[in-house]
Amino acid sequence: MTVAVAGLTTQIRIDHASAVYTAVRAAREVSAQVGLAEVLAERTAVVASELAGNIDKHASDGSLFVQRSLGGPGVDVYATDAGPGMADLEHWRVDGNTTTRTLGTGLGAIGRLATEFRIRSAAGHGTIAAARILAPGTAPAPVAHVRLAREGEERCGDAIALSAASGTRTIVVVDGLGHGPDAADAADSAIDAFGRSPGRPLPEHLTTIHRALRHTRGAAVALARIRPDRLEFCGVGNVGGLVLTAGRTHPLLSMPGIVGFSLPATHLRVIPLTEHHLVVLHTDGIGTGWRGHAALDLLPVPALLAADLADRHRDPHDDAALIALGPEG
Repeated sequence: MTVAVAGLTTQIRIDHASAVYTAVRAAREVSAQVGLAEVLAERTAVVASELAGNIDKHASDGSLFVQRSLGGPGVDVYATDAGPGMADLEHWRVDGNTTTRTLGTGLGAIGRLATEFRIRSAAGHGTIAAARILAPGTAPAPVAHVRLAREGEERCGDAIALSAASGTRTIVVVDGLGHGPDAADAADSAIDAFGRSPGRPLPEHLTTIHRALRHTRGAAVALARIRPDRLEFCGVGNVGGLVLTAGRTHPLLSMPGIVGFSLPATHLRVIPLTEHHLVVLHTDGIGTGWRGHAALDLLPVPALLAADLADRHRDPHDDAALIALGPEG
């Protein structure tokens, strides 16, 4: 049973041409951390350069997010901006179409270099793009995340871990009380306790994590287990989320309390899953204003949703963590 722990997400605000070079450097650094081969590290750098360069040349109020992927050994690069957006997106994905007298290979090159590339844009509403570069032989997984420290701080008190085995995925999302080193220490202790035996029942996880956090400042903790036909959920504190299925939203609400100090009676909630679903868990560093009724047609792409929420619904004065998972297979 494997356990993947989310590393920090690096956000680069694209407000000057020099930010493109900062984005490239971040892409190379994360590629080195992951251990990507040099050719893949350079592909990642080119993807970051193209996405950041497009924002610098054509858009406003943009950011690039670079992180180690939870979808396999590789790197995620998200790009967001406030506009002007593209009315005919497919036109600009064809090589040779440009407005700046360049070769016009930006979006086309990203599509060829990345293992996965998704983009959403509309005139007047800006653009969101998500590229993933994975090591060869890695099957893309329908999972996306962000984990951002409070602006100006290096450690993050919010944490995520994901375990997968035999068609079942188990997720823990932790929000250490407050922010800074003490909150990060509490979150790290919770993730360590989870990782020792990720397959245990969710209520047992909460009890084990509660014991591990007794000598820390405590945390909010939510756990979810996704099986092919259902989701199991339990949580304590201000970590919550929702399950989106076609036409319906199922909120995931945690019990009041502080893991490590006051653990309430645990209630396990079970939600049936349809063939098409999206599970989202996040800390209170991501606002809830984006939530609404589920669409009757297509559900959000996990990576594009994660990028959008990190850009438009994140509180920069708090740590923030989010994970979004679609159905496997």
